[in-house]
Amino acid sequence: MSHRSGQEDPERYLFVDRAVVYNPATQADWTAKKLVWVPSERHGFEAASIREERGDEVQVELAENGKKVLINKDDIQKMNPPKFSKVEDMAELTCLNEASVLHNLKDRYYSGLIYTYSGLFCVVINPYKNLPIYSENIIEMYRGKKRHEMPPHIYAISESAYRCMLQDREDQSILCTGESGAGKTENTKKVIQYLAHVASSHKGRKDHNIPGELERQLLQANPILESFGNAKTVKNDNSSRFGKFIRVNFDVAGYIVGANIETYLLEKSRAIRQAKDERTFHIFYRLLAGAGEHLRTDLLLEGFNSYRFLSNGNLPIPGQQEKENFQETLDAMHIMSFSHDEIVCMLKIVSAVLQFGNIVFKKERNTDQASMPENTAAQKLCHLLGMNVMEFTRAILTPRIKVGRDYVQKAQTKEQADFAIEALAKATYERLFRWLVHRINKALDRTKRQGASFIGILDIAGFEIFELNSFEQLCINYTNEKLQQLFNHTMFILEQEEYQREGIEWSFIDFGLDLQPCIDLIERPTNPPGILALLDEECWFPKATDKTFIDKVLQEQGTHSKFQKPRQLKDKADFCIIHYAGRVDYKADEWLMKNMDPLNDNVATLLHQSTDKFVAELWKDDIQTFQRASFYDNVSGLHEAPVDRIVGLDQVAGMNETAFGAAYKTKKGMFRTVGQLYKEQLSKLMATLRNTNPNFVRCIIPNHEKRAGKLDPHLVLDQLRCNGVLEGIRICRQGFPNRIVFQEFRQRYEILTPNAIPKGFMDGKQACERMIRALELDGNLFRIGQSKIFFRAGVLAHLEEERDLKITDIIIYFQAVCRGYLARKAFAKKQQQLSALKVLQRNCAAYLKLRHWQWWRLFTKVKPLLQVTRQEEEMQAKDEELVKVKEKQTKVEGELVEMERKHQQLVEEKNILAEQLQAETELFAEAEEMRARLASKKQELEEILHDLESRLEEEEERSQGLQNEKKKMQTHIQDLEEQLDEEEAGRQKLQLEKVTGEAKLKKYEEDILLLEDQNSKFIKEKKLLDDRINEMTSTLAEEEEKAKNLGKVKNKQEMMMVDLEERLKKEEKTRQELEKAKRKLDGETSDFQDQIGELQAQIEEFKVQLSKKEDEQQMMQSRGEEEVSHKNNALKQVRELQAQLAELQEDLESEKVSRNKAEKLKRDLSEELEALKTELEDTLDTTAAQQELRTKREQEVAELKKTIDDESKNHEAQIQEMRQRHSTVLEELSEQLEQAKRFKANLEKTKQSQESANKELACEVKSLQQVKTESEHKRKKLESQLQEYVARVTEGERAKGELAERTHKLQTELDNVSAMLEDAERKGIKTAKDVSGLESQLQDTQELLQEETRQKLNLSGRIRQLEEEKNAVQEQQEEDEEARKNLEKQMLTLQAQLSESKKKLEDDVGTIEGLEETKKRLQKDFELASQRLEEKTIGFEKMEKTKTRLQQELDDLTVDLDHQRQIVSSLEKKQKKFDQMLAEEKSISARYAEERDRAEAEAREKDTKALSMARALDEALEAKEELERINKQLRAEMEDLMSSKDDVGKNVHELEKSKRTLEQQLEEMKTQLEELEDELQATEDAKLRLEVNMQAMKAQYERDLQGRDDQSDEKKRALVKQVREMEAELEDERKQRGLAVAAKKKLELDLKDIEGHIEGANKARDEAIKQLRKLQAQMKDYQRELEDARASRDDIFALSKENEKKLKSLEAEIVQLHEDLAASERGRRHAEQERDELQDEISNSTSGKSALMDEKRRLEARIAQLEEELEEEQGNMELLNDRFRKTTMQVDTLSTELSAERSTAQKSENARQQLERQNKELRAKLGELEGSVKSRFKASITALEAKIAQLEEQLEQEAKERAAANKIVRRTEKKLKEICMQVEDERRHADQFKEQVEKGNSRMKQLKRQLEEAEEEATRSNASRRKLQRELDDATEASEGLSREVHTLKNRLRRGGPISFSSSRSGRRQLQVEGTSLDLLSDDELENKITDNNANETPASAQPQQQE
Repeated sequence: MSHRSGQEDPERYLFVDRAVVYNPATQADWTAKKLVWVPSERHGFEAASIREERGDEVQVELAENGKKVLINKDDIQKMNPPKFSKVEDMAELTCLNEASVLHNLKDRYYSGLIYTYSGLFCVVINPYKNLPIYSENIIEMYRGKKRHEMPPHIYAISESAYRCMLQDREDQSILCTGESGAGKTENTKKVIQYLAHVASSHKGRKDHNIPGELERQLLQANPILESFGNAKTVKNDNSSRFGKFIRVNFDVAGYIVGANIETYLLEKSRAIRQAKDERTFHIFYRLLAGAGEHLRTDLLLEGFNSYRFLSNGNLPIPGQQEKENFQETLDAMHIMSFSHDEIVCMLKIVSAVLQFGNIVFKKERNTDQASMPENTAAQKLCHLLGMNVMEFTRAILTPRIKVGRDYVQKAQTKEQADFAIEALAKATYERLFRWLVHRINKALDRTKRQGASFIGILDIAGFEIFELNSFEQLCINYTNEKLQQLFNHTMFILEQEEYQREGIEWSFIDFGLDLQPCIDLIERPTNPPGILALLDEECWFPKATDKTFIDKVLQEQGTHSKFQKPRQLKDKADFCIIHYAGRVDYKADEWLMKNMDPLNDNVATLLHQSTDKFVAELWKDDIQTFQRASFYDNVSGLHEAPVDRIVGLDQVAGMNETAFGAAYKTKKGMFRTVGQLYKEQLSKLMATLRNTNPNFVRCIIPNHEKRAGKLDPHLVLDQLRCNGVLEGIRICRQGFPNRIVFQEFRQRYEILTPNAIPKGFMDGKQACERMIRALELDGNLFRIGQSKIFFRAGVLAHLEEERDLKITDIIIYFQAVCRGYLARKAFAKKQQQLSALKVLQRNCAAYLKLRHWQWWRLFTKVKPLLQVTRQEEEMQAKDEELVKVKEKQTKVEGELVEMERKHQQLVEEKNILAEQLQAETELFAEAEEMRARLASKKQELEEILHDLESRLEEEEERSQGLQNEKKKMQTHIQDLEEQLDEEEAGRQKLQLEKVTGEAKLKKYEEDILLLEDQNSKFIKEKKLLDDRINEMTSTLAEEEEKAKNLGKVKNKQEMMMVDLEERLKKEEKTRQELEKAKRKLDGETSDFQDQIGELQAQIEEFKVQLSKKEDEQQMMQSRGEEEVSHKNNALKQVRELQAQLAELQEDLESEKVSRNKAEKLKRDLSEELEALKTELEDTLDTTAAQQELRTKREQEVAELKKTIDDESKNHEAQIQEMRQRHSTVLEELSEQLEQAKRFKANLEKTKQSQESANKELACEVKSLQQVKTESEHKRKKLESQLQEYVARVTEGERAKGELAERTHKLQTELDNVSAMLEDAERKGIKTAKDVSGLESQLQDTQELLQEETRQKLNLSGRIRQLEEEKNAVQEQQEEDEEARKNLEKQMLTLQAQLSESKKKLEDDVGTIEGLEETKKRLQKDFELASQRLEEKTIGFEKMEKTKTRLQQELDDLTVDLDHQRQIVSSLEKKQKKFDQMLAEEKSISARYAEERDRAEAEAREKDTKALSMARALDEALEAKEELERINKQLRAEMEDLMSSKDDVGKNVHELEKSKRTLEQQLEEMKTQLEELEDELQATEDAKLRLEVNMQAMKAQYERDLQGRDDQSDEKKRALVKQVREMEAELEDERKQRGLAVAAKKKLELDLKDIEGHIEGANKARDEAIKQLRKLQAQMKDYQRELEDARASRDDIFALSKENEKKLKSLEAEIVQLHEDLAASERGRRHAEQERDELQDEISNSTSGKSALMDEKRRLEARIAQLEEELEEEQGNMELLNDRFRKTTMQVDTLSTELSAERSTAQKSENARQQLERQNKELRAKLGELEGSVKSRFKASITALEAKIAQLEEQLEQEAKERAAANKIVRRTEKKLKEICMQVEDERRHADQFKEQVEKGNSRMKQLKRQLEEAEEEATRSNASRRKLQRELDDATEASEGLSREVHTLKNRLRRGGPISFSSSRSGRRQLQVEGTSLDLLSDDELENKITDNNANETPASAQPQQQE
């Protein structure tokens, strides 16, 4: 993952190609096939499509090869839609499962996208090649951008952390974890590179790309740490073998001001040995390869193969040059300001570590003692480290040991010497590394003050699961558990903050607590102790081994939920822990040694006294202040471990602080283990991380071959589990992982709810709510926030499927419509072609008949000559007509001028109104902006309020924590006081205290009686609760002041505690001196035993010959073992004597205590004697012990078999139960489906019987209204009762609170006073339970203060007494010296007994061999049993897996059931809609029949259209009046608009409507002008054509006169044909409204045909005039008939509309009644269900809960009633919305008809104007041509006159058409006004109903709030009562346990004198464990139990005294 940029485009490795993702083909493929993921051995998971389901198995077809496979249902995982392919944030996936996560990562990795988000995680996969995405251009690209604005990148994480730090002033942290080789260190470097570039503090530079000095040093710190801390492993060439936390400090302006590095878990064992193909730390190789000659001689360097610690010699790294790297390291040190002397000293230490390995020891011939045959390596080492060679060899081979007060030299074996050398080498390198980190921190810390804020980068190893896991893996996994807990906590805090920000109802879940049991198992100190605590405890005992540690762990934690016994055999694993990432087996070999990490103190003192100052500084604090584990006691077991074993990451023993020297701040004499130090260091790290805002980076290694572009699915899945990514996804599934913005949701899924959202503007949230309501989703599957809508996992995939199906249906329908339209168009064209062919054929046949007929020829020649005689008369008539036409033209021109002037005025007025409208809209926009600003301010204030509330809660939690700490301190002080009292006080003082305690008890009883009286008074004063609340607030303030005072007192007490601890240390020193004296005795005894052994060996050597030396050696070894056993026996006898002395002292002191306790003490002594005798007998008689072991093992095997059988039976029963549940669930589903079918059939029946049931329903409505009134009365009663119950609950809570506080305080006081008086304590607890009252708190706190002052005085007196006790102890010590002398005499007698026991042991050897054979047999049996157990456990895990999957399947089935219910409800709605559509279709069919009759009448009307042109002028005048009237109306509307100007919000919609109408008028006027210009151009063209065609028209006129009869017949046929075609067109319009445009074009073509025929008919002038007069008369008649028909049609329409409204209202009422009936039925069922549940609860609950349960039932009944009312109101609202939608649809259709009529009218007007222009032009032309035409072209004049007549007829026809159109327009406008009035009425009604619904909703919310508050208060009271009960029980148990522990401690102190506190702690813990069952025993059994505990504790207390 290098940052070097290449030639490639970096965006290719950052951005996803969306075109590939949104491919419709893949979407269609996913929709068509039910694609799922199935497990695959090769690919992890493989895509497949479901073909068939067969019970529990499913047949799938693999997508890759088409192979069909049978797979279990549990193994199938859902697939996401293609929309989510290569998604940048995997939390957005709608199907969150392992397969989808793996597939997404794989797709992105193969596309070159290595970064992917997963919620808070940024997942990085190592690409194993250089990518061009780390250049400065990329840094600038990400700089200042938010995380969601750019693709995933480590720079985006760094930028978000940096910006959050600057904006929120909150410290940040970036946590990089992962396996070795995953890229953690590289990503850490990229973070530091980005921060150094962005936050550079070098202000004065010109080039911004040059970093400052501090940034350079920060970047150069990494190469130094890599040289000393990184190494080559099998997985990674540059693996960090330590964890680090880099803390970059920033100032207020965001510039880097310093840095600090903390390190963790250095793998120092790598310095001494490495595995195959691995290297030690880089610095060793770089030094050997890169050092010059001068440096090599100074450092005494040799070749690679000369050093034993370089296990694999020189192992080069590909692509790395060691010399160059060494020079880079030196340059980096110079940049970090390292001096030359410091660098040379560091390299000396490195060379010395290598020299440690070259020291060789040999075993001497006759003894096991080690010797150093050659000391060349030792001389080199001592030269480098500044030591004396002789002293060094002496310290290694014969170190001095302190025995008592003297020092003794002890010879070391070869193994011990090798171990000492390796331990010194590791410790030296570890100290060098710590010094190096401290020196780097010193260089980076530029400021004395700390920065304003910081960003911490944590680079630490991820979760590790190997075949064999040791102590190092436990520490790493423990760290990752804590980090995962932090992630879970942080993730869901952020998730739930978003839920709160979006206003979603959510109960807080802290998923961090899921990991707490596992963390407690590892780190818990007591009750029961965790693994680390048990390991530390075992390190105290010298005889402890790994086996004893494992046994103790199994004993203490065997029943823990996260702890299991291993599945593997004993030689592989010792125990198992279930982590969040999986089950891990641990092998506990050498854990005690690793935890103690022992060192040779003699060599450490030499190093501390070194002549080299650097070495002395490294080792200066080790001897003085840091006491290590004793090296010589624990090294005895070294011969068991193989020397060549590779130890893992040995923990850093002294590494608890980053700063050098701070690691040794431990207390003197305190033994600190590695586990303790690491736990402290981890707790500090976690505290730092919790105070920061964490960002998580998870690095993943794709393959172990280090190949680019290859991804191993199983390896990646394991890492995803270990890294917690899948754990984060599990948490995500609990919430609402899929979220989508309102606008996007509406845009994408509105197609699923087409009619849910009305036209016009609507808020996004309301629109989404309507859509969700229409989709009928389950309320648990979604939540609607303020800006987003949230979904559960899998819901969006379901919506995507529905959307795809809907789109396919729409496209299929669209294709069908298009194909039908094209087919009908082709058919109509064919019909027209057929009719044209027939006409052509007919004309051709007629011409062929007549062309050779002579009369026809004569007729054609004579016909033009007939008109010549009448030309003059016709000319006069034409002149008169011309004059008339000119007059009409002038009139029309004047009217046109007036109309244009008025039009201009209207345009000006319209412009003024538009300007006013613009001003109004601007004002409205400003008002909207103001409202948005106010809303944002309100949001900000609310956020500030939430912050303040959260701070208040934090302060309350802190005060609570302080109070808890105060209580703990008080209890601790009380324990100390009790111990001191018991040590100093005698029987007389106890009796005095008893008397005083009884007096105090009497006082307390009197106080209790007084308090009870006060309590009764408080119960009577219920009405004064408000005043008392005010008093409580004042008392609360006083309590806070007292809490401050108590804090001060606490500090004083802590000072007292420190003094007491110092005195205790002095006591411990005296105890240590005693132990030293004891050790002297032990040493002397061992010397005596050695002398005896030597004498015996000499006697045997004289007897045995020289030839049997080998046999003698074996005999010597066996005798050595026997001597060890004899030593043990002697030690046991010493213990017996000590126990006898302790028993005598106990007898003396117990007689002083009381006569009653004397008998118990005698019993204890006798039982202890018996126990000691049995121990002696057990040691002598081993055969009996072996037999007992054999029987025990047989019993264990039998018990294991029984447990296996029981488990198998339990599993079979569970499987059967699961199958039964599955079958019952399936049966329930089938029953529900059948019920749905029955319900559907019932609905159909009820539909048929609706008409008959209307009257009954009306009666039921009345009865329901009466019930409603009654329910309202009941509601009022319930509300009053609710208020009373609320008051009672609050009073009960206060009383409970008072009781709790009183009991707690009295409990503490009684514990302080009466520690030894159990009967009095029980009475105090019983009386404390009855105490209650708030005012007593003040008195209690005052009494506590007085108590504390008294305790101070007592403590000062007791300290004096302790000093006196100390003097007494010194006297006892002198007595012990005398007892020691007596013991020496007894030792002589014991030696004689030892010789006798040797003989007995030789006799028992034979029996031991037989027992060994039986042991082997038993071992084999045990292995067979363990194998069977493994098989059973595997089966159990399979069953668990099937169980979990069945549970998931059950959840899916429940979701499917909900889905099926939704489908059923949607089908019911569709059925209702279908019924409505059927009724509408019937009404439409009736309307179409009427329209058909109308169309026939209109067709008849069109026959006479040609003769209606004469009345055009009259109609134009009427149109003018109509326009004036419209203008007045518009002005009135404008005035209304201006008057309603103030009410901007209401009239904006009307203003927009008027603006649209005005714009439409303006566009119509423009089109009129354009059409007039076009018509003018057309008239000029027509004039030219007329001149050209005059001659042809003359001849044609003569021919047309002859053929007018034929043409009239053709005209009639054409008209009939047109009528038929129009009927067909009308039918087409009824079927498909989309074909209206085509029908319009057809009508225009028909009109053109009619005009053509009219032109032919008008050529016969005389007959045409006659026909015109007749047709005019007929036209008037037809118009009258048409008007009558239209009036009747309108009446019928009005009646039909009224009938439709009535019918709809009836249907709505029926639907409403059905809904009411269903709601009441649901309410009844719900009430019955709740009644049954409440009855069960009442039977189970106690009598105290009855009142609350009654109240709850009443409230739930009230809720049911209110829900029914809400459903009624919602039903009414839906009906109103339906009516409103229908009216809007009618308005839209009428508006479209009106616009169509207006367009036709305008076209006719345009045609009229065009004809008028043509008329004017022709008249002008006639005036010019009259003179010339009269003389020359008479024939042309006649043709022109005929053309004029024709044009006049056309003009009349157009005028008539325009008049008819205007009438239609007026009628439609009237209809529109009526509909607008209706719409306004409907709107008013809708507003009224909305207000009613809102009132009902608000009332419902209030009642729900009240109910929730009441329930919360009830639950709080119950919880507080239970909590108080638990606390009381815990307090009583704790007090009893403490009293027992005090008793045992007293006995122990009297018995054994000074006893170490570790043994007392362990004894206390055992008592606490066993004390849980002591309450159930009788007095005798209890006494026996206590004596058993004492007997067990005496050897435990004796063991620490034997430790050397």
